[in-house]
Amino acid sequence: MSRIGKKPIPIPAGVEVVVREGNLVTVKGQKGQLEKQLPECLEIQISDGQAVVLRPSDKKEHRSLHGLGRTLLSNMVEGVSSGFARNLELVGVGYRAAKQGNNLVLNVGYSQPVNVIPREGIEIDVPAPTKITVRGIDKEVVGDTAAMIRRVRPPEPYKGKGIKYENEFIRRKVGKAGK
Repeated sequence: MSRIGKKPIPIPAGVEVVVREGNLVTVKGQKGQLEKQLPECLEIQISDGQAVVLRPSDKKEHRSLHGLGRTLLSNMVEGVSSGFARNLELVGVGYRAAKQGNNLVLNVGYSQPVNVIPREGIEIDVPAPTKITVRGIDKEVVGDTAAMIRRVRPPEPYKGKGIKYENEFIRRKVGKAGK
C-alpha cells in the first residue's frame, strides 16, 4: 500500500469537496475554487471531514496513480484554504524588480527591462527591490510562474548572479587561476 496514498486528507471548515462523474473533483474554499480531473481508476470517498483515495487493485499502474491522486487532491484542498507562495531573490549589482500594475518589471543586466505578465489567478508581490513573491491557489501554476521568472536570468555558477529561489543552494565553480 502506498504510504502517501493511504493517508486521509483532512478537509478544513469552510472547504467543500464535490466529486462528479468521471472523477472530476471541484474544491471550493474562501480563497477560490479549483477543478481537476483525477485518474478515473481511483475512488474518492468523502466522510466525517476527511477524504480518502482508494485504488481498485495492486497493479503497477494503479499503485503509481494512487499517491499522485491523493497528492493532487490534498494540494487542491490546501490551495483553496491557505494558498501557496514561492519566494525568489535577485542576486547581482543593479538587479532589481518592480511592480507596474499587475505586471512585473525586471532589470537583470539586459539592455532593456524584462516585462513579466502573470497568468490569471496569480498575484506577484515585490516586498523589496531584490525579492519577489508569487502567490496563488493552484500549486502547479504558482511553481510554473516562479520557474518562468527564474528562467529570465538563471543563477550562474561563478558569481551566483541571477534570479534564484529563496532557499536554493547554488553550486559554485572556481574561476580561472591567476599567476
